[in-house]
Amino acid sequence: MKLLSPRGFGLVCASLAISAGLAVAGCANSIEGTPTVNEAEATSYRADASSSSAAATSSRRAAAQAKATADNCDPFRDTTGPAVSRYNEFVDAHDANADDYAAKRDTAVNTIEDAARTVESRVNTAGDALPPDLANKFTEYVTAARALAEEARKMSYTSPVAPLNDASTKVNDALNAVRDACPAR
Repeated sequence: MKLLSPRGFGLVCASLAISAGLAVAGCANSIEGTPTVNEAEATSYRADASSSSAAATSSRRAAAQAKATADNCDPFRDTTGPAVSRYNEFVDAHDANADDYAAKRDTAVNTIEDAARTVESRVNTAGDALPPDLANKFTEYVTAARALAEEARKMSYTSPVAPLNDASTKVNDALNAVRDACPAR
């Protein structure tokens, strides 16, 4: 049996490669003209990409808003509850001319101011994620609580109670406004 000669094998391979190249070149057609963008398809693609991006942004914004609302509304009662309790204890001591009146006043003032600072800090942390209407209600509470603390700090046994009562009414109104605006838990 005779083996193929390397030179003959190389000639056969080269011939096959040239034949294949000529066949491919002969089948190729060139198209005359200038390439252009299909504007309808491009516009449709841009609209799809834009709406997809808008949906993702809207979804992120809604999630951030839900988190900010929960981060502010959920702890609100727990934050303001002790302030209301200490204030009521102060009022009871004032009305009874109790010996611990001044201590209860000071405790009430500090607790009210702490609650105001805590609520304000949470609102500031939430920033723009908190819905503006709800942020305003929290801010109104903070302002009213600070005014109540200031009026309580001024109180003595002989002080007129009208300014304190007015400040207390404003805090109660602000508390109720926030509670009504927050989702039920």
